[in-house]
Amino acid sequence: MEEQIEVKEVDNVVVHFSGDSGDGMQLAGNIFTTISATVGNGVSTFPDYPADIRAPQGSLTGVSGFQVHVGAGKVYTPGDRCDVLVAMNAAALKMQYRHCKPNGTIIIDTDSFGAKDLQKAEFRSDDYLGEMGIDPDRVVACPITKMVKGCLADTGMDNKSMLKCRNMFALGLVCWLFNRDLSLVDNFLEAKFKKKPAVAEANKRVVRAGYDYGHNVHASVPNTYRIESKVKEAGRYMDITGNKATAYGLMAAAEKAGLRLFLGSYPITPATDILHELAKHKSMGVTTVQCEDEIAGCASAIGAAFAGALAATSTSGPGICLKSEAMNLALIDELPLVIIDVQRGGPSTGLPTKSEQTDLLQVLYGRNGESPMPVIAATSPTDCFDAAYHACKIALEHMTPVVLLTDAFIANGSSAWKLPDIEELPEIHPHYATEEQKYKYTPYKRDPETLARYWAIPGTEGYTHILGGLEKDGETGSISTDPENHDKMDRLRWDKVARIPVPDLQVLGDEKDADLLIVGFGSSYGHLYSAMEELRRKGNKVALAQFKYINPLPKNTAEVLGRYKKVVVAEQNLGQLAALLRIRINHFAPYQYNQVKGQPFVVTELVATFEKLLKAPLPKEESGTFYTKILQ
Repeated sequence: MEEQIEVKEVDNVVVHFSGDSGDGMQLAGNIFTTISATVGNGVSTFPDYPADIRAPQGSLTGVSGFQVHVGAGKVYTPGDRCDVLVAMNAAALKMQYRHCKPNGTIIIDTDSFGAKDLQKAEFRSDDYLGEMGIDPDRVVACPITKMVKGCLADTGMDNKSMLKCRNMFALGLVCWLFNRDLSLVDNFLEAKFKKKPAVAEANKRVVRAGYDYGHNVHASVPNTYRIESKVKEAGRYMDITGNKATAYGLMAAAEKAGLRLFLGSYPITPATDILHELAKHKSMGVTTVQCEDEIAGCASAIGAAFAGALAATSTSGPGICLKSEAMNLALIDELPLVIIDVQRGGPSTGLPTKSEQTDLLQVLYGRNGESPMPVIAATSPTDCFDAAYHACKIALEHMTPVVLLTDAFIANGSSAWKLPDIEELPEIHPHYATEEQKYKYTPYKRDPETLARYWAIPGTEGYTHILGGLEKDGETGSISTDPENHDKMDRLRWDKVARIPVPDLQVLGDEKDADLLIVGFGSSYGHLYSAMEELRRKGNKVALAQFKYINPLPKNTAEVLGRYKKVVVAEQNLGQLAALLRIRINHFAPYQYNQVKGQPFVVTELVATFEKLLKAPLPKEESGTFYTKILQ
């Protein structure tokens, strides 16, 4: 009689796939994420991989990881530590075990733990489990490589091709562990390898072999798990990365505005997927140009904006440095342009595949002259759609370049996204020149309420005009070096941005009586929200204010921040938002929690730090000035 294994219901689980850069961990993680989102689970992912094209096989520096948090309801972070760790070789175990919970399950390919593998991973002996203090009862030790070769022995595949399927065996094991329907995996593989049916069949066979292995030997675990879907709105859902959501937001805005979409871009990690995604949609009126450099990418988008398209350019921090002069051209010409900055670790080339929030002051102040631009910071992978859409709306209705800040964490990470109804999205009304202006059009005549100039498309009879990088007369549009005119134009450009309406700053949690207000911006939302909720569960009075609109700031910013005796600004830089708020708000001197590790915040670390702050005495006023304290 077959032994029955218990199925436990759980609300949340974190799985971490890890191996060499060529072991397909990103694909295995993406598939597990997609099928989880398909059945209605909440998901949040964190792909983490080295910048090397291919590090030495089995080396510590070449380990690639993909972490996914799957929940019965909505989840906000990829999780601090994992319940299940898949380690495809010794280096992966050595590097990623620190991310595993003390009672977590570890799946290893024993064929990749030979003497040479252990030496590369800098183990001192062949007792690698003992050396790391790992209980063998927690380990599912499987000869994955041998099993895969045996499974595919009759296919005629060469050894290299067979080894590429090892990730699918591990995926099959994980699917068994969490009672996933393999037909969903089959559908994914058939779609991905549509033009290579033999490859699809081989991978499907190996997934089934991994699943059956777990089922037949019960894989050294006392039970399997089921994660039901709870509190889900009706609708169509998909697992979507931040970069893809950004691309979709641009396309939706173009459709709503009745314009063609143009993206001029130069490939750069981690922003390139926006270009790749938009290049697939020529049939939807999307034009993409892969330019020879960053400057050309921005300049081509400026040309498209002048010609009447919804124009955008995408890059990361190093590209923003190069685009700054062209961005200023768009600003002085007052053309609608969306500049997407997918932030990564810096300075210089820095950490190309890692995530930071270190470009905030660069996009605000990193150009010559008085150069005000609206800045929006997306808060999650799915929010990238909304943020991109509203960046386009502001650009088109207020005739200004707009900067959209995302970062590697949310750009490459993914969440379950409910597809919106485009009919329900806010209307977008490009600020076109009017019929009354025909034959009398001047390029800097402004709407008296918004101060936005009117958009005249070249080639339209009666609207002939010239734009350029030299200062223009505010009345005639002609080149002007008059001091009074220049002062007036600078002030008009500042005032125009200041008049852009943005939503009020919302306070979550204990809004009325919090002992501590946590402040953040952009992609840190999920981690800060989770930390706030954990602190509240422990009986603390805590609130969160997360900035999405950075310039202009919400009009209630000073009032909100002034309500609380203790305020901490937490950001993945060395205090850029805190510095901005001190500039804009009188007598504001918050506590700061700063981190620039190239990794997202860790919720448990946030909770521990904020607990100490809650217990600390209130800051004292010295000589009329409050001193900012940076938390360690």
